[in-house]
Amino acid sequence: MVKPNTAKKRLVTSFNNLTPELQEAVREFYPLGFTDAMMRIDKPNGDFFYAVPYETEEISYLVKIDVKIDDKAHEDDDKDYYDDDLKGADELQDEAEAADMGVSTEDDVDI
Repeated sequence: MVKPNTAKKRLVTSFNNLTPELQEAVREFYPLGFTDAMMRIDKPNGDFFYAVPYETEEISYLVKIDVKIDDKAHEDDDKDYYDDDLKGADELQDEAEAADMGVSTEDDVDI
């Protein structure tokens, strides 16, 4: 006897479009969050979205998860965190020795 085709229905949907009951079930399935299970799905037009798998008896879901991408990281790379008058270890040591001898190094005096 041939077994009837019992393939699950496959559905891609946003987490926000799920019923409140399914949303709660997905949250319970991922109690520590979605980060470790999240997959990046690339679309043919070059766009992408992130999703997690979730299955019921009847439907195999791919649930889209809204992800906020931090664009500020690139802005921080351009910041100048140090002053232009950084001094190296040798200069600091020279200043300390000069201070011990009572000589000012404000005008870059070589010792």
